Amino acid sequence: MQHPLYSHALFLFLINLSSICGLASDVSFLSDTLVRKDQLQHVLEHEPAHRVSCEQTPTGPIETTLCDYETIESVNNVLFDQLHELVQTPFFKYFRVDLYRECPFWEENVFCMNKDCSIITVDESEIPEQWRAGTLSKLERSEDHREDLPGCYYRDSDFCFLDDMTEGDYVDLSLNPERFTGYVGVSAHRVWRAIYEENCFGESETSLSKMSEQCLEKKVYYKVISGLHASISTHICHEHLDQATGQWGPDLQCYVTRIASHPERLQYIYFNTVLLLRAVARLGPYLSAYDYCASGTHEEDVLTYSRLEKVLEIAQLAGKFDETSLFKGENANVLKEEFKQHFRNVSRIMDCVGCDKCKLWGKIQTTGLGTAMKVLFELDENNLDPRLNANLLQRSEVVALINTLHRFSESLHAVEVFRRLWRESSVEESVKLIREAEKAVKINISPPLQPSLPVSTNAPPAARLVEVMQNRAALWVRVCKEGTIECAEMVKVAMRRVVEILVSVASLSGKDQGPRDEL
Repeated sequence: MQHPLYSHALFLFLINLSSICGLASDVSFLSDTLVRKDQLQHVLEHEPAHRVSCEQTPTGPIETTLCDYETIESVNNVLFDQLHELVQTPFFKYFRVDLYRECPFWEENVFCMNKDCSIITVDESEIPEQWRAGTLSKLERSEDHREDLPGCYYRDSDFCFLDDMTEGDYVDLSLNPERFTGYVGVSAHRVWRAIYEENCFGESETSLSKMSEQCLEKKVYYKVISGLHASISTHICHEHLDQATGQWGPDLQCYVTRIASHPERLQYIYFNTVLLLRAVARLGPYLSAYDYCASGTHEEDVLTYSRLEKVLEIAQLAGKFDETSLFKGENANVLKEEFKQHFRNVSRIMDCVGCDKCKLWGKIQTTGLGTAMKVLFELDENNLDPRLNANLLQRSEVVALINTLHRFSESLHAVEVFRRLWRESSVEESVKLIREAEKAVKINISPPLQPSLPVSTNAPPAARLVEVMQNRAALWVRVCKEGTIECAEMVKVAMRRVVEILVSVASLSGKDQGPRDEL
């Protein structure tokens, strides 16, 4: 009879073979289904594309866009690198924001007292003169009708409220990264509940999730909101504080529970990335003509424009979204106004967030998405011509748009980190991650981005392990059947790991003890 130790080693061998090469599929790796069967493997074991394919027949189309997952994956490494450097430059890292405006929807007296909720401000004397509020308020005048409220306003074309420059602090965004702050509980849940349930065309989140029954505009609205939530959650998981050690780093359990076990959430991060890229592509001439120079050297200014041009090139290539397909028909104007009003409400709900750092990044990203939608759904080619409309956007809108694109690009970059951690995890660790995610869904720990279908948890852990083993073994056979070099490398690496496991299992922690319990 075969020793169970070798059966376990064979199991791990098969698991590792497929985790090295990724999971191939004839359909999109992001399924619309919320049933938990195999979807963690589809999300976390997907092998990103590295070749642009937008001009070919899409193999994994991103719904309501004209592009596919492979194209975004193929450009995101370069896009992220360029954006990451761009947002460190003076123009894009300084942002003025009013963090102390009262919540307009309910009385909010909850304030996060964790030190990670606080922000580092910058004295106005450190800000170049031409970017200060007093100077910009004189230059950034628009003939559009304005609706003014205490501390903020919106114009007819705006999809969000903008600060009116009368109050606020200057912030260096590079010193205040978006990450885990410990802001959780009733206050945080109340904010997201208001965003989903009170500002979604008068419908509950449950009805919003029935995509097939909605018009295209409502689908887009929901994807924008849900994608924003998913991206923020990804950043929280990627830069998470281990309170036991005090160390910052990626938390795989957090990501599995919040994102990977809900593939539609990752879908919407891709969707928002395409939407933002399309807006940046349409703004190409305007952004190229914009003055980003203030206090830097000539070399720094040249570098800023160089990085921006590379971002614009990628946006032209991958920003495939047909904005003309929305807001058509006899009720188009009414629907567009309703759409704008809802998103304006979302931007005002950011004043109800009880964590300063969360509020900062919430305001930046709602402004960035609102700017993108204004560019796509409100402005024609004449409006976008920098020769005819030099003051088209406020400086805050330009800064927010680029930083928001960086946030979404960084979310996709972080996904690769979590995929690597998943590949490196043991079988037992993987099963535990899945079990904890299922438990979280069952008791609804994580605030839902979209309602989940019932999850069957009747299968014992052993049955789930066998199912995983069968799926990964099939993958190994499929890859090696093609006689690829990757197959040989897979076998070599997996065998090395099996040897390590056998040695680990056989090692004794004491002379009277058997194999270690955790294996």
